[in-house]
Amino acid sequence: MQRRNLISLATLALVSGSVWAQAYPNRPVKLQVPFAPGGTTDIVARVISEPLGKALGQSVVVENKAGGGGVVGANETAKASPDGYSLGVATVSTTAANPAINTKIPYNPITDFTPIINIAATPNVIAVHPSFPAQDYKSFVAELKKNPGKYSYSSSGTGGIGHLQTELWKGLAGVFITHIPYRGAGPALNDTVAGQVPIIFDNMPSAMPFIQTGKLIPIVVAAPQRLPQLPNVPTFKEVGLEPVNRMAYYGIYGPKNLPKEVVEKVSAGVKKALQDPAVVKRIQDTGSLVVGNSPEEFAAQIKAEFEVYKKVVDTQKLKLD
Repeated sequence: MQRRNLISLATLALVSGSVWAQAYPNRPVKLQVPFAPGGTTDIVARVISEPLGKALGQSVVVENKAGGGGVVGANETAKASPDGYSLGVATVSTTAANPAINTKIPYNPITDFTPIINIAATPNVIAVHPSFPAQDYKSFVAELKKNPGKYSYSSSGTGGIGHLQTELWKGLAGVFITHIPYRGAGPALNDTVAGQVPIIFDNMPSAMPFIQTGKLIPIVVAAPQRLPQLPNVPTFKEVGLEPVNRMAYYGIYGPKNLPKEVVEKVSAGVKKALQDPAVVKRIQDTGSLVVGNSPEEFAAQIKAEFEVYKKVVDTQKLKLD
C-alpha cells in the first residue's frame, strides 16, 4: 500500500511538472537590463525581446535598473523568485569584472544565478586620440615603454570591463599607464575624443563612429579574428597576447534554482530568434557577433571570465577607489 502511494505521488509530481512546464509562461516575462537605456546591453536586450516573446507566446518586457556599475540590477535578478518571470541580462561587468574587484557585492556571480544562453559577444578596441605620437601597435607599445607613467587611459569606472581588461593587457605587455575612471563609458569616451585623456579601451559599438570619422585611431582589437570594419588592425592574438583577446558578452540568466523546463524554453526561444536573419543583422549592426550557446557553455564562460579578472585584480593589486 505504501509503495503504491509512493508511485502515485511520483506520478502526480511528474504530471504536475509537465503541466507547469507547458503552462510557462502564462504572463509577461521581465528581462532586467542592469544599465541605463541606450548602451550595447540595452540594445541587445531590446533586439531579442520581441522575437523571444513570440517564441514563448508571452511578452518579454525590458526593464532598465542602472546603478553600481550594473550591480543593482544584477542583484535584483539574483534575489528574484526562481519562477522564470524575472530574468536578467548577464554581462562581463556584472558577472566577472565588478565581482572580481568589489568584495562587498551582494551576490556570488557563480552560485547565485542560473545561466541560460549567451546571445552575443562584442569585440573591444584600444584606441588613441589622433594626437598620440604612435598609431600602430608596435610603435604604441614602444612609446609607452619609453615613457612609463607619462600617459593615462579612460574607463567607464573602477571595476568595469574597460578597466580590468586594460589592466590585464598592461601586466602582459609590461607597460604602465595611469587609470582615469569615469562615471560611465560615455563620459570616458567623450574626454578621450576631446583629447583630455589619450587612450581608451572601449567596446566597438560606441567607439566605432569616432573611429570612422578619424576622431579616434584604433590600435588593437579583442576579437577572434580581424574585423571587416577594421581590416588593418591586428587582434591581441596576432600581437602575442591571446589572453587579452576577450570579448564582452550579453546573455540571459535567472536566479539560482531556476527550473530546468524554464531554462530549456528560454534557451530554445532565443535560439529560434537567432535563426531570423533580421535579428542577426540588428545584432551585428551593433558591432557584435551572434553566439547562442548552451546553458552549460555559458556557465563555464562566466566562471572562466570571473577567474581571469580575479587573477588580474590580485596580480595588479587593484582596489576600488
